[in-house]
Amino acid sequence: MENLNFIDPLLHGITPNPASKLSVRNLVCAGISTLVVGAVLKKAGHSKTAAVVGGLALPLLASACYKKLSKISKDKKAETESSGIEYNH
Repeated sequence: MENLNFIDPLLHGITPNPASKLSVRNLVCAGISTLVVGAVLKKAGHSKTAAVVGGLALPLLASACYKKLSKISKDKKAETESSGIEYNH
């Protein structure tokens, strides 16, 4: 029979890899570092390179904020959700 793993990989036990293993702290440090490096490059006279490097700061900081907010909302949801099993004490 044909190998049909491409139809639905989850049925065959193939799980996708996580998108990012970077922590929020690492992303924030990387975003701030790119801002600093961009400023240093601009002072050194490399304005085009500084613009490219500095342009990476916003996506890094935005992804850090998104990751933190999603973690907070997931924690709040886990606190309010019940497992459906009520214990009688």
